[in-house]
Amino acid sequence: MALDYNIIGSRIRQARIAKNMTQEQLSEKIDISVAFLSRVERGNSRINLKRLNQICGILEVSEGYVLNGASNNSDTYLDKEFSELLKKCSPEQQKLIYKLAKTIVENN
Repeated sequence: MALDYNIIGSRIRQARIAKNMTQEQLSEKIDISVAFLSRVERGNSRINLKRLNQICGILEVSEGYVLNGASNNSDTYLDKEFSELLKKCSPEQQKLIYKLAKTIVENN
């Protein structure tokens, strides 16, 4: 799966706005130019993992959310991952996974 830098930038922008931060404030905290941050938010520039980690820490969002929309705080954050995983399994493997999950749920 290729990364969509437009979506990544949009999520960073949304998280920044939710924290009531300006581009200037965020760029100053991680020592990048406002112009670069603006390009990242528009999807015109790629961001490295170190900077992404810094931004996520400051904005208090997970890297998973920024990269693929998965939020660890959501009750359904693994739904997409399970769905994709099951699509790759044979029908026999799917039955086995279902039985295992059912056993775990019933024993809790």
